[in-house]
Amino acid sequence: MPKIIEMFGERIIYFYLHSFLDGILFRFDVKLDADLSVVFFIISELIRCFFLLEPNTLLDVMKLFNRQHREIEQVYRFVGDVDMLCSIASLWAGLPYYCHPSPAEPKCIEAVDMYHPLIEACISNNFSNRRKSVILTGSNMSGKTAFIRTVAINVLTAQTIHTCFAKNFHLTPMQIFSSIQISDDLMNARSYYLQEVLTVKEMIEATEKLASSLFLLDELFKGTNTTERIAAGKAVLSALNTGNNLVLIATHDLELAELLQNEYDLYHFSEQINGAELAFDYKLKKGVMTQRNAIRILELYHYPPETVAEAYETTVTLGKGQRNMDKNKVVFADENKES
Repeated sequence: MPKIIEMFGERIIYFYLHSFLDGILFRFDVKLDADLSVVFFIISELIRCFFLLEPNTLLDVMKLFNRQHREIEQVYRFVGDVDMLCSIASLWAGLPYYCHPSPAEPKCIEAVDMYHPLIEACISNNFSNRRKSVILTGSNMSGKTAFIRTVAINVLTAQTIHTCFAKNFHLTPMQIFSSIQISDDLMNARSYYLQEVLTVKEMIEATEKLASSLFLLDELFKGTNTTERIAAGKAVLSALNTGNNLVLIATHDLELAELLQNEYDLYHFSEQINGAELAFDYKLKKGVMTQRNAIRILELYHYPPETVAEAYETTVTLGKGQRNMDKNKVVFADENKES
């Protein structure tokens, strides 16, 4: 037993002594490496400063750029073109179908099975404006604004990457202007209405400067009262619809469609009410919408029954008032003729 203790004691002492010596040597090596690194760093910095290595290298690179800037620019453009073409090819591969645009007469867009690439399971539509601008009416959520955006993105990609999201697409080159998502600007003290006024003013000025433009508008002047909105909207739409300019506007104001029916083609979207649900087919139809659903949507989303009932009663009252105003206009016009 004492021999065993003696034997293991010697081994334990040897182990601790060996570990102690290894630790000392390791710390010495680390310190030596650190000291050598510091010395090497100081020497390299002195050499760089004395011979001005970094400024001279920069000057040499700049001289190389100046001598071969044309070649470098060609390489840069080539890489950019390859990256662009790869992106377009990837886009084509992920589409259900697409086509290349074809030329058309001025102020004309014709599309077959046109769709929006960012809308999942998008319903396609055929469209042909027959050289006339278009007023698009329809109930809420029926697809008016989405259709305007669909036309816009197809016209844009047709003139940039030669790609249309349709089976057939014809158009004439045109500059695109839009007043779809206007917001107020608190930093520049501009209200929603003023911001829209300035945007539409740019469109009117463009009619005098550009040969062909596409004007896209959604709910024109909705930031003001009904009477002045319709009056100003009618005047603006007549001003934009000149020459080879094409206007596409979505609106709830059926009065605009009535006032401009000789200048504009009329299209609409509609829906069906199935019990407690609204069913939209998102298909473009000829003519003006014949039904409205704003109050019905309030009812479907469980607004208080008395609120919904009052809304329906008010629409009846407003309808009677409008009919009386129309009769007065007819009587007044007949009296003027007789006089």
